[in-house]
Amino acid sequence: MTAFDGPHARALLTTACAAAGLPDPVDARLLALGENAVFDLGDPAVVAKVGRGPELTERARRELAVADWLGRQDVPVVRPYLPEPLVADGHPVTFWHRLGPAVRAAAPTDLAPLLRALHRLPDPPFELGRRDLLAPVDRWLASADGHIDPADAAFLRERRAGFATAIAELTPQLPPGVIHGDALPRNVQLTADGPVLLDLENVSHDLREHDLVVLALSHDRYGVPAEDYLAFTTTYGWDVRDWPGFAVLRGARETASASWVAQQVPGNQAALTEFRRRVASLRDGATAVRWYPF
Repeated sequence: MTAFDGPHARALLTTACAAAGLPDPVDARLLALGENAVFDLGDPAVVAKVGRGPELTERARRELAVADWLGRQDVPVVRPYLPEPLVADGHPVTFWHRLGPAVRAAAPTDLAPLLRALHRLPDPPFELGRRDLLAPVDRWLASADGHIDPADAAFLRERRAGFATAIAELTPQLPPGVIHGDALPRNVQLTADGPVLLDLENVSHDLREHDLVVLALSHDRYGVPAEDYLAFTTTYGWDVRDWPGFAVLRGARETASASWVAQQVPGNQAALTEFRRRVASLRDGATAVRWYPF
């Protein structure tokens, strides 16, 4: 299997650009490499997302539909450049209009009003599906076979099974509905016209608490200051930590976040170090151990 790295993703991008009638992306700048490789094409003002594998094709298609629908609901979101994904050697590639430059880094208080607007929406005229954040755990861990301790993989799979059962038994505080699914300030760009919501691939119909647990975990694990978290909860109007189900959703998200790093481990010592840090803290129940974005 060919590794999904920067050069491979760039080759897939070249194929997709040719099919789309876009210039050769020889000077495209790699912005991020995770579930997708994200490239800024430069000229034209387009950003491309190359999916890690064929299993992401339907998600890419739904993300484009979600962006179109949210734009028509007056929620400020990134706009598709092409209405459907292209497929390059089985990998979905989507193209998006590049936003204007950020006036500053988005803060939690920039995210909160976007979530309030999103959480007030009715369901769209198409199926969103649930936010099964634990579904990819097996795939992420399998991609690191031979590179991580099998005992760590087994530990995370066992946690996944336990939290999947516990989530199904939760009683929400908020009415379920449309959620972003990965509600972090990094998924907001603060332009001269205001904040814009990005990365819509996990928009779902599920517990609204999913969106609020993300920033609570960021406060606990990734160093978001207490005053920033307080500003977020004040602006949104509720602190999810007051909900009895908080520990369950937090634990599920920690399990997914630790497993997500596994797909980066092959050939990447820094990813292996971070993976081991996360697993060790989960084994020890050390809820305050700092994790680092990857």
